[in-house]
Amino acid sequence: MGPPIQEENRMKGILLGFAGGSGSGKSKITETLLKNLGIDSAVIIQQDSYYHDLSHLPVKERIKRNFDHPDAIDSQLLNQQIRELMAGNIIGMPLYDFKNHIRLKDVRRVGPIRVILLEGIFIFTFPELRELMDLKIFVDTAPDIRFIRRLRRDMQERGRTMASVIRQYEATARPMHIEFVDSSKKYADIIIPGEGVQDAAIDLLRTKVESLLMERGIS
Repeated sequence: MGPPIQEENRMKGILLGFAGGSGSGKSKITETLLKNLGIDSAVIIQQDSYYHDLSHLPVKERIKRNFDHPDAIDSQLLNQQIRELMAGNIIGMPLYDFKNHIRLKDVRRVGPIRVILLEGIFIFTFPELRELMDLKIFVDTAPDIRFIRRLRRDMQERGRTMASVIRQYEATARPMHIEFVDSSKKYADIIIPGEGVQDAAIDLLRTKVESLLMERGIS
């Protein structure tokens, strides 16, 4: 834990939160927005980097954990590091090994930056984090599209088997989505589709960021 963030320094940065189900298209939208902002001092922070480190558990015990529950996220560290970034400081963001469910020893140096694009399925479920957001965006996508995207991602990028992805989806991902993710849609300022052409939504978000930067005199 670092020193507490002074109130007058908390809002040096701008925070946009992007929530939505796994495979909804949050990453594509944040990456597109980042490119369209056209500024160097902006970064995407992914909630998935903040899964709890399970290196203290045997491998067989790690895979039994419910990774589709908000408790799987180290929300305290996530909240602390977002506050540090908004105060204009530098953080050591954790790097996560999804195949082995552990944090790597190395960290990613991030900051100082002006605009934070935070994306993750549970970010609206954490009140302290939610209150820091200048704008909350929910990416709404049909369940079948989300499942196909999740299956492809977990197999190609996270070393999972098709059987394990399907098993997890049926046992935890779907019920947890209904209980925690879909219900958090009520906190959104804007709801945008996670499929099809999204040019209008990207333009709207870019204009909002530019307006916030101007209002706060952030250059």
